[in-house]
Amino acid sequence: MSTVGRLGNPGAALLIYARFICSDPGGAWWPRRRSRALDIALALSAGIFDGTVTWFAKDFFVPGPVMGATSFALGLTLVVRRRFPVSVATLCVLLGAGAGAGAVTYLIAFYTLGAYAASRRVVLVTSGAAIIAFVVQPGPELHLDDPLWIRAVVGMAMVASPVLLGLYMGTRKQLLASLQERAERLEREQHLLAERARDEERTRIAREMHDVVANRVSVMVVQSGALRAIAKRDPDKAVEAAAVIGDMGRQALDELRQVIGVLRLGEDAAPPAAPGLDDIRGLVGQSHAAGLAVTLTVKGRERPLPAAVAGTAYRVVQEALTNVHKHAGTVSARVALHHLPEAIEVRVDNDPPVRRPDHGLPSGGHGLVGLRERVTALGGIFEAGAGAGGGYAVRARVPVPAGPGVGAPEG
Repeated sequence: MSTVGRLGNPGAALLIYARFICSDPGGAWWPRRRSRALDIALALSAGIFDGTVTWFAKDFFVPGPVMGATSFALGLTLVVRRRFPVSVATLCVLLGAGAGAGAVTYLIAFYTLGAYAASRRVVLVTSGAAIIAFVVQPGPELHLDDPLWIRAVVGMAMVASPVLLGLYMGTRKQLLASLQERAERLEREQHLLAERARDEERTRIAREMHDVVANRVSVMVVQSGALRAIAKRDPDKAVEAAAVIGDMGRQALDELRQVIGVLRLGEDAAPPAAPGLDDIRGLVGQSHAAGLAVTLTVKGRERPLPAAVAGTAYRVVQEALTNVHKHAGTVSARVALHHLPEAIEVRVDNDPPVRRPDHGLPSGGHGLVGLRERVTALGGIFEAGAGAGGGYAVRARVPVPAGPGVGAPEG
C-alpha cells in the first residue's frame, strides 16, 4: 500500500508520526553538568508545582488526584527534554487534552520544542496540533461554553509564545556556535600561517648563514692549506694567499653583520646591497687566486638586474665554485653568464678531479637545496648533476621581470 493510502487511516497516520518523532532527537543529553542539574531541578519543580495546583482543580471531568499525579509524572519527563523535545511536547498534548496536565510543564515543553527540535516542519505540526487540542478540549479553568476566540487566544499564548521564544533562542545559539567555530577555525589558520612563516624564515636564515659562513670559510680553509704548502717554497705566493684569506674573512664579517642586522631590526634594517656582475668577477678572481683555473664568459648585453635576480645569480656562482674547491680541488672550471631579454642563464661546470682534495671539509648537502629554493621561488629552473667528461655542472635560468629599464632589448 502507498504512503498516501496509509495516511488515509488515522491510526496508521498516528503510527507514522510517532515513528517520525522518535527518530528525530534533539541535541545531546546534557552538554554540561550544569545543564543536567538544571533539567533535573526544573523537572522536579514543574512536577511538584503542577501536581499541587491540579490536585485541587475543579470543574474538569478527571478527578483532582488523577490530574495531580499525571501532572507530576509529566513534569518529570522534562529531564529528557533536550534529547527528545518532540516526544515530550507530543506527550504534553495528549495528556493535556485527556487529563488536564500542568501549565508550567506545557510552557517549558513547547519552549524546548522550538529550541532543540531538528525539524521545523515537526515543530509547526506539533504546535498546530497542540493549539487545536487546546481549543477542542480546554484546560480545567476553561469550558467549552467559553467563546471560541478566548480559547484560541489562550491556546496561542500557551503554545505559540514559548515556541517562538524557543525558535529565537535556538537560532541565536546556533549563530553563536557558528561564530565560535569560525573564530576557532580562523585562529587555527592563523596559527598554521604563523608556523609556516616561521619555518620559511628559519629556512631563509639558514640559507643566508650558509651562503655567508660556509662558502667563505670553505674557500678560506682551501686557501690556508695552499698557504701552508707554499709558505717556504714561494713566499711571495704565500703573501698573496694570506691577503686573499684576509679579504674573504672581512667580506664574510660584513655579510654576517648585515644578516644579524636584519634579524635584530627586522623591517627597519637597511636592505643589503645586491651583488652584481662585478661581484661575480670578484668571486672568479678569488677562486683563481686559490689555485682554481676558472674562466668567466659573459654573453649578451649587460644591464642592471633586480636585486633578487642578481643575488640569486651571484649565489649560484658562489656555491658552485665553493663545491669545486671542496670536491674537485685545483681543476679547470668555467663560469658562463648569458643575458637574455627575458632571463639570465648561469652555468658553472668543471673538469673531473685528478685526486680528492685532502682539506677534510664536511659536506652537508644543503647548498644545492638552498639554490634550488632560491631559483624556483623566482620562477626559474635549476639543474645540477654530472657534466660532460665526468665533471660536474650547475645550471640556472632565472626570469627577469619586465619593467621600465629592466630587461628591455636594445633599440
